Amino acid sequence: MINSDAAELDKFSALANKWWDPNSEFKPLHDINPLRLDFIDHAANLNGKTVLDVGCGGGILAESMATRGAQVTGIDLAQKSLKIATLHGLESGIQVDYQYISVEDMAAAHPAQFDVVTCMEMLEHVPDPASVVRACATLAKPDGMVFFSTLNRNFKSFLYAIVGAEYILNLLPRGTHTWNKFITPAELLRHARSVGLDAEKLVGMQYDPLHKHYSLGPDTSVNYLIACRHHA
Repeated sequence: MINSDAAELDKFSALANKWWDPNSEFKPLHDINPLRLDFIDHAANLNGKTVLDVGCGGGILAESMATRGAQVTGIDLAQKSLKIATLHGLESGIQVDYQYISVEDMAAAHPAQFDVVTCMEMLEHVPDPASVVRACATLAKPDGMVFFSTLNRNFKSFLYAIVGAEYILNLLPRGTHTWNKFITPAELLRHARSVGLDAEKLVGMQYDPLHKHYSLGPDTSVNYLIACRHHA
């Protein structure tokens, strides 16, 4: 069984041609990408590192990590998104190795190969998030860094990430998220610890609808990022 949800893949495939339009449904990803990139780079020092971006989509984060001097591989199971990522790389001249493969299969083929593994906004879209966390840990070198970002599961996240973002502010297409698939920090930390990942930093991401501005801070009640070190 491939750890993926066909309906989730179809959602992103239907929007694939819009990945690089900063005013499209992917506008939030473009807006938060600098925050994520700096968070990852500050913790892992990307220059000269081998990096795997799991669930890379159209390559927004993957390309930006490559511009920081990393040797980046991006994997995804949405083939249309990968085609867009590859085409954009040809246009931008930024080299990323894109592959159509599951993270579990990648882990079986290339254990302990990467200095840095990133998995952004993917865990809430797969049937078995613990399997993804385990595979990411397997792919990281000893003392390597693994990064996750996802959505907390509570009443506030339902109001903000679904009602607010999808139905009131129209930041995301309706149906982008399913609330019961959200993952609490405690759950993610438990998955991480069980596979040899020690959390070094946990930060939240907030959106100010008045100024249309994203920022990182201590509030992890909706979106959050976690930086882990792999102690094999």
